[in-house]
Amino acid sequence: MEACFAVEKELEKLFEKYTSAHERGQQTLDEFMLSLKNFNAELHQRPQDELASDGIKAAVLDFTNRGRIVTNSVSTFHKDLHGSVSKLGKTIDRNFTSDFSAVVTDGAFDGEWRQRLLNEVICEHFLRQGMLDIAECLNQDANLELSQERKEPFLELHRILEALRLHNLEPALEWAEQNRENLAKRNSPLEFKLHRLRFIELIKFGSMKQKEVLQYARKLAPFADMHTRDMQLLMGSLLYLNKGIANSTYSFLFEDSSWAEICDIFTRDACGLLGLSVESPLSVGINAGCKALPPLLSIRQVMQSRQVAGVWSSKEELPVEIDLGQDYRFHSIFACPILRQQSTEQNPPMRLTCGHVISKDALHKLVVGNSNRFKCPYCPVEMTTSETKQIYF
Repeated sequence: MEACFAVEKELEKLFEKYTSAHERGQQTLDEFMLSLKNFNAELHQRPQDELASDGIKAAVLDFTNRGRIVTNSVSTFHKDLHGSVSKLGKTIDRNFTSDFSAVVTDGAFDGEWRQRLLNEVICEHFLRQGMLDIAECLNQDANLELSQERKEPFLELHRILEALRLHNLEPALEWAEQNRENLAKRNSPLEFKLHRLRFIELIKFGSMKQKEVLQYARKLAPFADMHTRDMQLLMGSLLYLNKGIANSTYSFLFEDSSWAEICDIFTRDACGLLGLSVESPLSVGINAGCKALPPLLSIRQVMQSRQVAGVWSSKEELPVEIDLGQDYRFHSIFACPILRQQSTEQNPPMRLTCGHVISKDALHKLVVGNSNRFKCPYCPVEMTTSETKQIYF
């Protein structure tokens, strides 16, 4: 962040200098053009035989010299400005690192299997973004051979989202009705929110569609128990149907934020039912990498200055923990604090009687002899392996 502020400060100086140079240069040129017009008019007023006199020649020569002076002055402004632009470039180079090879793991994407996974992640990102042509080209060029069944959920997701962005609720309502049972298991408000938006779109017309509004209100009845407050607001807005809801205390119902909200809710629920993450894994990885890159570069520089760079390359984990913030804490996989390994079905997390949790492999390593007794590595509580319990996430 400090690097951004430093560059921004230099950019402000450049902008001020550019504005000043532009104003001075324009003023100089305007004054010279005005004097040139006056001089030209003066020459046309003189008799033809006087134009070849020594006085006129001297005046023309003097005016030519003045033109050179103006040209040199404007050129000086430009050179001064060019120096400031170069200084900005140096400031950017000084504050931002362009070579990231120091924090790149050699061989991270080597091998056909890893290359295929990387291409699949990129292709999935294009499908999520609706860039179908690019995704299909990558699918063919990389020989991914993604089936239509695998691509269809992304195509449907994008089609419905595009319709919602155009304030078309029909595709989303149809999808919500088809998946009503699964949405109910997730306690999703999606179907109600969609019907609510349709109801709001109808009351925009006021008394012109009063009959349709009342008929559509019946579709909201099944949601009354779970969304009592919203139902009260919607029904209360009907009091202003004739006078105009837009000019009443219920005008907030027409805010565009409702459409952005429904897009987020649909994306979350649709991805949940499809077993997908809400955000593209590629965008999450890039954003996380951008946040982690500055501290990684700083750590690497410190390690190289202390000549302990081998500590990093000798392990598959970072020498220190980097906190990316709450938004990037979404792993449901347990990592053993003893062995620093993620749990698996063969190595599940185990809860000790004291409340601490370690992996099953770590537990067996703590057992001494054939007694099946061991001590918690974090507190002095002693127990047997039979007293521990497996935890399921």
